[in-house]
Amino acid sequence: MPALVIASGNPHKVAEIGAMLELVELEVLPQPAGLEIEETGSTYLDNARIKAQAVARLTGQWALADDSGIEVDALGGAPGIFSARYAPTDHERIHRLLHELGDSLYRGASFRSAMVLADPSGASRAEAEGICRGSILRQPQGHGSGYDSLLFVREAGSSYAQMGPHLRSKFGSRGKAARLLAPALRRLLGIRG
Repeated sequence: MPALVIASGNPHKVAEIGAMLELVELEVLPQPAGLEIEETGSTYLDNARIKAQAVARLTGQWALADDSGIEVDALGGAPGIFSARYAPTDHERIHRLLHELGDSLYRGASFRSAMVLADPSGASRAEAEGICRGSILRQPQGHGSGYDSLLFVREAGSSYAQMGPHLRSKFGSRGKAARLLAPALRRLLGIRG
């Protein structure tokens, strides 16, 4: 069975990607504990490439990395690639975003995800991006990581935090990127089905 390392130190992200890959005959592994890779790219794809390539080279395994963020239309796309660094904690990030958005009626926003698959030598072999459109709620709904409790996804009829794994896979930005990447992942890793 081929192995795939999820190039992330974020346990929520590793669990979500792992759940998406449950039906694939694949051994899903976390990246080595304590590994920190500096995200110096100017786009989600740049950052995903940096992480996938570094983890693949360090482990000698295929690696899959994701970089994602929330883009709020009324804030000119902020916080964007700086979503995780917008404030020190999830609570503070949510508070800052709601404060900056204020009473604006224009609350459109997107979760955007980029995924990159790197081979054991560290070369990027496949890339995909996914977008989940929604609107920013005035108060968080549900419990989730990051900004999940703030983005209302109309197709799901709930906040992203309230969506189950099936709905996240169907409507979520990470799920959409994973579906686009799946044919290349199967072909490159020799997975049948």
